[in-house]
Amino acid sequence: MPQRLALTALVVADYDEALAFYVDKLGFELREDKQLTPEKRWVVVAPQGSDGALLLARAANNRQSGTVGNQTGGRVFLFLETDNFARDHAAYTERGVRFVREPASEPYGTVAVFEDPYGNLWDLIEPKAGQPAGSEATI
Repeated sequence: MPQRLALTALVVADYDEALAFYVDKLGFELREDKQLTPEKRWVVVAPQGSDGALLLARAANNRQSGTVGNQTGGRVFLFLETDNFARDHAAYTERGVRFVREPASEPYGTVAVFEDPYGNLWDLIEPKAGQPAGSEATI
C-alpha cells in the first residue's frame, strides 16, 4: 500500500476558538468532533474537497501550551493551495483573516502569508500551471 500523510496535528489553545477560525473564517469543513474524555476531543477539519486534514489538538500541559502558534519556529507552517487566489484572498480579508505578507507574484505562483489566531503562518498560494505548491521554490 502506498503511504500518505493522513492528518497534521495542530496544537491549539481552545477547540471552539480554533473551529471558529478554520470553519467560519477559512470555510473548512468540520469532518469530526468527538468527545473522548471530559477534557479531550477529536476534532478534524479540512479544506472543502481536500484529502489532507488538520487534527486540532488542544494543548494539555505547559510544554504543549508553549508550542501553540510556534510549531515551526516562526516559519510558514502550512500551505493552502487554491485555484483562485483573488477570490479566496478577498473572502478571507472580508472575514477578518490577518495577512502578514501582501500578495506577490512569484515565479512559482501568486502567494500571500496569513496567520491563524495563534500566530501560525500559512501560505495562501495559487501555483502557476505545472508548479505544485509544495515545490522547493515555495519553501
